[in-house]
Amino acid sequence: MGTGFTIDTPLRIAKYGISSVISLVDDILIEQMRKFHCEKSDRPYEEIPDSNDDARAMRITAYLNLLNSLIQSGIEALKASPFESGSQITRYFELLPECPPKQAYQEMLATTDPQEKEQLQEVLRSQVVPGSIDVNIMTKLNRDLYRNGEKLSPEFADAMAALRGFAKSTLESAIIFSAGMNPHLYSYLAQFEDFFPDEQGFMKKKIVLKVSDHRSAIIQGKYLAKRGLWVSEYRVESGLNCGGHAFATKGELMGPILEEFKCKLPQLIETLHPIYIKALIEHDRTTVDKPHPVRITVQGGIGTTEEDEFLRQYYNVDGTGWCTPFMLVPEVANVDEEHLEKLVQATEKDVRLTDGSPLGILYWNLLNSSSEMTRISRIQKGKPGAPCPKKYAVTNTEFTKIPICTASRVYQKLKLEHLPSEGYSEAQLAVVKEDIFAKACICHELGGSVKTMLGIEPTATSTICCGPGIADFSKVASLEEMVGHIYGRLSLLTNPDRPHMFIRELKIYIDNLREEMERYSLKLSTRASKYFQEVRENLLKGIEYYQRLALEGVAENRRRFLADLESLRKELEDLHLMSKV
Repeated sequence: MGTGFTIDTPLRIAKYGISSVISLVDDILIEQMRKFHCEKSDRPYEEIPDSNDDARAMRITAYLNLLNSLIQSGIEALKASPFESGSQITRYFELLPECPPKQAYQEMLATTDPQEKEQLQEVLRSQVVPGSIDVNIMTKLNRDLYRNGEKLSPEFADAMAALRGFAKSTLESAIIFSAGMNPHLYSYLAQFEDFFPDEQGFMKKKIVLKVSDHRSAIIQGKYLAKRGLWVSEYRVESGLNCGGHAFATKGELMGPILEEFKCKLPQLIETLHPIYIKALIEHDRTTVDKPHPVRITVQGGIGTTEEDEFLRQYYNVDGTGWCTPFMLVPEVANVDEEHLEKLVQATEKDVRLTDGSPLGILYWNLLNSSSEMTRISRIQKGKPGAPCPKKYAVTNTEFTKIPICTASRVYQKLKLEHLPSEGYSEAQLAVVKEDIFAKACICHELGGSVKTMLGIEPTATSTICCGPGIADFSKVASLEEMVGHIYGRLSLLTNPDRPHMFIRELKIYIDNLREEMERYSLKLSTRASKYFQEVRENLLKGIEYYQRLALEGVAENRRRFLADLESLRKELEDLHLMSKV
């Protein structure tokens, strides 16, 4: 989602029952978007200035409340529109997959009696449900806030303030935590009533965790349950076959991870519910007799309706997430024309898993984005590093008391000056310099596209963080077309050699393992040799699992699937032999 690609997506698609997620990283952009949409909708706007100590939380609350109000108005307008070709309510039901509301809509269309048709239409209007306006906090982005050189109290740190901004909003939706566990942030949730059940057991705001495996779900779920907080959804994301930041596992692949969730979901709920109830009682809060529902969802690399259906049917997941393909849908994602065309033309060689994030996490990058071109130009001119106007990713105190960003011009200058004293060989020095230069200003430039499109900052450069699956789609699509692709009504795939999502993830893991081993051979990796062996063994176990899965007849295009597995198994074994040389 970046910081800008979906920042106002709910305004366009929530009324059609489609949920989306807004990043809460960039409150400066959020304030700019609030001003834009207030002016567009002829609503009053009063600036929330930087000088306000709680500006970040206040900006987020104000923007989310604005979106909620605008969407509620949009829903009412949709419900009031006539059932005729091209109307909003007709579009709502036409977009639906095969389901009871869609069947009721089709029955209404087939009805010839005017009075009965009108009655059926009123029933349909009552069934219109908006998509959820969910928000995301990346738990690692919790920069401390300073005023006049003095650090403010912890609740003013970025993630804490963002949480407060959402908690105080009028939204009834979910907050999605990604990038791992943050105990202080999780404990802070307990200060807001909306995360607790009311007398009917309803929670206005729900908690969603992005998790890498079942163990992570148990650990984080227990921590929250002990504070009377229930996790309503565990969102399993591919470790590497995704967009944006990629959190690699130790070779555990999506299929085996989902298999464990499938088998152990009852155990997960049975473990957490007593802990949750005990905490509610201790804090004199309303309790519930039965556990709240728990959803298991999955995202990362899904590209066909067959893959989507397989995940739902075989692993019993409650939902799937699609992101990268929607970057080619202008009605959904904010991608300017220049980069939209680059995404249309993109091949697998144009999208790479890089060290571009200043957070020290692997990161997917479109290599010919304006941000990347500018980064390279600065290096060529002997002025590497970005200006760092927003400082959301400041984490490094190697040379300064107050943290700075490793993508900044200040840090890279200091680091380059210090390199001669660090004793690197010529081969090591080349790699280290490449690592330093690779860091990009993502916290500012991930919002470049929307700022360019809306005239907020016409000269902004843009980082594009699509996943590798962008290479499978080569045309700009309408919302109807992309939804139709997801539901199997048509196909937008243009890559005839596209591998199965499980195969692509496996290939990316092997490639990443090879790169890590090369760094290890240069003595530039903190990994131990035991780590590489563990990753290799887990990947081989994953291959064996997929072979059994295919033999059960549940894999799409089984013959090719097995052939790809065998080819990758040999590649992995050859890589193991290389590690012993």
